[in-house]
Formats: sequence, structure tokens, C-alpha cells
Amino acid sequence: MQLNYRKYGSGEPLLILHGLFGSSDNWQTLGKKFSEDFQVYLIDLRNHGHSPHSIDFSYELMANDINELILSDKLEKVNLLGHSMGGKVAIRVAQLFPFHIEKLIVADIGVKKYPMHHEHIIAGLQSINLKETSSRSEARKLLTNYVKEEGVQQFLLKNLYWKEKGLLCWRMNLDVLVEQMPEILKEMPKEISLTPTLFLRGEKSKYILEEDFDLLHEIFPNSEIETVYNAGHWLHAENPLDFYELVTDFIA
Repeated sequence: MQLNYRKYGSGEPLLILHGLFGSSDNWQTLGKKFSEDFQVYLIDLRNHGHSPHSIDFSYELMANDINELILSDKLEKVNLLGHSMGGKVAIRVAQLFPFHIEKLIVADIGVKKYPMHHEHIIAGLQSINLKETSSRSEARKLLTNYVKEEGVQQFLLKNLYWKEKGLLCWRMNLDVLVEQMPEILKEMPKEISLTPTLFLRGEKSKYILEEDFDLLHEIFPNSEIETVYNAGHWLHAENPLDFYELVTDFIA
């Protein structure tokens, strides 16, 4: 699948993959900061942002999408950074196409199976009947009944756009993402990757716990794990300065 992406800067390539319900838009500010030192690719994964929709959805397919982009842009070696679901995609790229990856950065996600914990978000998104919703403010009011955090509301509602006058639509393929939630949350294959890897975890997040360290080091023997303090799951948005410094120091 040919993915949509935005490219900034010049130098060593740095490909950035967003998380579930996100898009390349979420990385604009930090991506432009990274572009001072790298040629940055902000990528929309399949069923997200401006990339095509498909009923076919797996980490193998998404890894192949990234490999196709690397080949089509004639890139030989890239640094690959993925957050949350995008981190899982990045892991699979490193496992399947290690010859393309210089260094791997995985932000706040591990390789284990995660329990379902998006129910309130899904319920909130599905409560918005786009045929009857005439404004973003109305959509936000409906979402507030399920999602209380203002930052998460703004993040989710970035997916809304005006398809035509009076008709709001989702950029993400919501129905497929909901249907494929077990695939999104599943355990990753335990295929050894020798790619130099940095796992970043948010201090206030529970996605990577100390009890997960041994398995991460087992699958990624050349890995290190760092904590981004004063940050939760959206560590790149909550503490962008420390996140930026940890990533650039690791690549350097």
C-alpha cells in the first residue's frame, strides 16, 4: 500500500510512526524539530490520516507498507521511531526487514499482549452520529460523555474533517480499527532482532513495566530502556524536550 507521508529536512532518514487513532499531524511540531538534524518522514499508517483504507489489517501488512515506502523513496538505511501501535509496527519492520534499519526507537509499548482498555474511547467515537452531527463542538460534547481528558478529546477529534458542506467524516477507518482491536493488542512474535534499539517508557505509564524488561532484552539483545519523566503514555507530547534529547543522543 502506498502510504501518505510528509517529508522535512535533510540528512540521515528518520521515519516516525504514530499510534492508534493518530496521524502524522500529531508529530508535526516534534517532527520539524527533528528535521534540524534528520530527513524526517511523518507517515500516516494504513486506515489512518490521509493513507488508504483497507479491511486487511495486521502488523505484517503494515510492516510491508513501511518497507514499500523505504524502497520507493530509494532509502537504504533508516532510523525508525514508532509510538504505541506505531511502535509495534516498527518492531515488526525491524524483525522482517533488519537490513533497512540503522536504529530503532520504540515509544511506550512492549511486545506482550495488552488487555482491552479502549472501550470508553470506542464508545465515545461511536456515539458521534456523523449524519446528525453538524459541528465539531457538537461532536466534542458527545465525546465528553465518555472521554473526560481534554487532551485525549482533542487528539481524537483531529480525525474529523468536512467531506463536503454540512457533512463531517472520520479520516481514520473507525469500523475496521474497532473490528481489528484484538489484532492491534496481540502479542508480537518472539523473533530475535539484533538492531540497536531504544525503548522509551513514560514514568506515569503502565505500558512498559520493570517486569517486562527481561523479555524485551531477550528479543532485542542490543536494546536499552530509558524512562521519560513527568510523562505518561503520550510521552513525546507531555515531555517533548527530554524525549527529543533521548532520541537524538541514541541515534548519535
